[in-house]
Amino acid sequence: MTMTILAILLSYLFGSIPWALVIGKTFYHKDIRTEGSGNLGATNAGRVLGKPAGIAVTVLDALKAFLSMYIASRIAPGTEIYAGLACCLGHCFPLFAGFHGGKAVATSYGFFLGISLLVTGHIFWQFLFEVICFFAILYACRMVSASSILSVGIAVPVSFVLGNEPKVTIALLILWLLVTYRHRANIERIYKGTESRIKWMG
Repeated sequence: MTMTILAILLSYLFGSIPWALVIGKTFYHKDIRTEGSGNLGATNAGRVLGKPAGIAVTVLDALKAFLSMYIASRIAPGTEIYAGLACCLGHCFPLFAGFHGGKAVATSYGFFLGISLLVTGHIFWQFLFEVICFFAILYACRMVSASSILSVGIAVPVSFVLGNEPKVTIALLILWLLVTYRHRANIERIYKGTESRIKWMG
């Protein structure tokens, strides 16, 4: 029990590292919380700091979820799912940034990678399928918010169809609810037809 609590706590703290804020202040001398959407995520980092910064934040935010699950697998086997969720929660409500963080999209994909490699044994293809879904939906609607919500949501029925353990499907459902909640302002803009659309996919 002690190691389980330790794994979850460390994962939350790891998730609380606001890479968008760190990269913005360290390399660009900007606080992205005061520009763009003000969100501490990869999309706003790319918008405010440029594409290289956006890619770096995406990779780092995804890695912190996967590494949290990997560390949990070493110190408290069986807690990988809880560690991944704790990391995503830390990303959304980071201790190191006044509990105002990102929307857990990149960290969700780190979670998917951890599920594929460390929990279900579906190796890499389940994660790859989710990535393909994200870009396919993004190509169709040109809205990062919509593609994020829908692609994370797709993971739930996919997990059920694959016959994963119930706790895996439930964890993915919780993650989808978290991501959807964090996008509530975007959902309102989508409903009003005012949500911004990307241009780089044509």
